[in-house]
Amino acid sequence: MITDANHPRDTTSPVSAMRREYPDKHALPMHSHAHGQLIFATTGVMEITANDKLWLVPPQRAVWMPPGVEHRMRARGPVALHTLYVRPDTCPARFADQPLSVPVSGLLRELIVRITARPEHCDINGHGSHMVPLLLDELRATSEPPLHMPNIVDWRLARICEAILADIGNDLSLEEWGRVVGASTRTLARLFRSELGVSFRTWRQQARVLAAVPRLAAGEPVIVVAADLGYETPGAFTAMFRRLTGCNPSRYFPR
Repeated sequence: MITDANHPRDTTSPVSAMRREYPDKHALPMHSHAHGQLIFATTGVMEITANDKLWLVPPQRAVWMPPGVEHRMRARGPVALHTLYVRPDTCPARFADQPLSVPVSGLLRELIVRITARPEHCDINGHGSHMVPLLLDELRATSEPPLHMPNIVDWRLARICEAILADIGNDLSLEEWGRVVGASTRTLARLFRSELGVSFRTWRQQARVLAAVPRLAAGEPVIVVAADLGYETPGAFTAMFRRLTGCNPSRYFPR
């Protein structure tokens, strides 16, 4: 495990910045930082894993990574990464303990891009210092329902979930999956609740939303994505997306 990978050398400033360009499929190994980290990409989708959970992060979203939390990142498509490191005593209070998905408003996006435009590993001071309080205020004002996929331990559960992720439109019932893996419906329902904290139906909906994220971020029409994911109408997909994310796809991916 790498500690403080690519972290700014001078850690006295409340916020420090870094930019990186990564090719498709580039992977950063598990590492952590002494500072809190706001991870944002202006292009590409990031696959971020931390605390046994997986986030797929399009350009309209960022991930807040608390200080000391081990995480890794993989690029889905070329990624233009913009990272802000926030000193622990400056971190917004509600961001202190757990990774969070963060909606990126137009103002927050411009602040991130402007701050990371400074020379690499250069702390923000002088001309950029007035942007830091505004950035932190904008972070404190964000609110986002959690959207991630927990990792899986039980082999039967793992087999079902891997098969669904490989064929995201798969519509087998839990009883039918039970016959595939040799387990009762009751056992599988209990495993979904105990390991993943949700029902089979809710997990499959979450999987479909996460599968839709890179495609919607790339501009594919909702009607096409909804059909591929097994929904009879775009309205049914939109209703499910809104229930899990708190907003419609058009608001989740503003153009």
